[in-house]
Amino acid sequence: MVPVHFEQDSIAETLRGLRGAIDAQFRCLVVYDLEDDPTVEVVRAGAKEWPETEAVRNAYGRGVLGAIKTGLEAATGEYAVVTMADLSDDPQVINEMLRQADAGSDVVSASRYMRGGSQEGGPPLKSLMSRVAGVSLHLLTRIPTHDPTNSFRLYRVSFLRETPIESTGGFELGLELTAKAYVAGRTVTEVPASWRDRTEGESKFQFRRWLPLYLRWYLYTVARAPLGFRRPRT
Repeated sequence: MVPVHFEQDSIAETLRGLRGAIDAQFRCLVVYDLEDDPTVEVVRAGAKEWPETEAVRNAYGRGVLGAIKTGLEAATGEYAVVTMADLSDDPQVINEMLRQADAGSDVVSASRYMRGGSQEGGPPLKSLMSRVAGVSLHLLTRIPTHDPTNSFRLYRVSFLRETPIESTGGFELGLELTAKAYVAGRTVTEVPASWRDRTEGESKFQFRRWLPLYLRWYLYTVARAPLGFRRPRT
């Protein structure tokens, strides 16, 4: 699923990229906030080019959290993948995510900070804090991803149906679900991914506003990580 908010300049290229990259059959939900968002017109006008794609209204009103929740709740297959409409995520990575899921993973994180991953562009402070948060959480708790804050992620739908969502804003949902999967003993894995800063439009990420929300789930993971995976105190 792809959350959108006035992504009319990039959505066509994104949908073409998904269609050309993913080897498996899939259904793509483009979740939008407003009926007058020009993105919706682009999606519907290109229906013959991307017949697997459907535009779906955000069931929670407005905002990326509600859009992602709407898409995850509407998922009907075995897996659900969240990816962005701004061309920052490499759709080729989804094939490896699917292979990991077929091997038993409940959550597969596209990781910028593991060996083979990379990040290009973006605000330096945001990038630094994201890397420090991800790598430090991995070292502290042994959560099996170096990039738990990345929203580009695959979820097993049965896991989603069993897991209540408590997030209240922004992109924190990805970290919440990954943390809950790990704490519950579900299988979490990661695959290397290359991320590049958006080439069209403006970022919807509100760093200052959402930082405390991420901190909540960071501390949640530290407090509840399985004891066998914690590093011994010195």
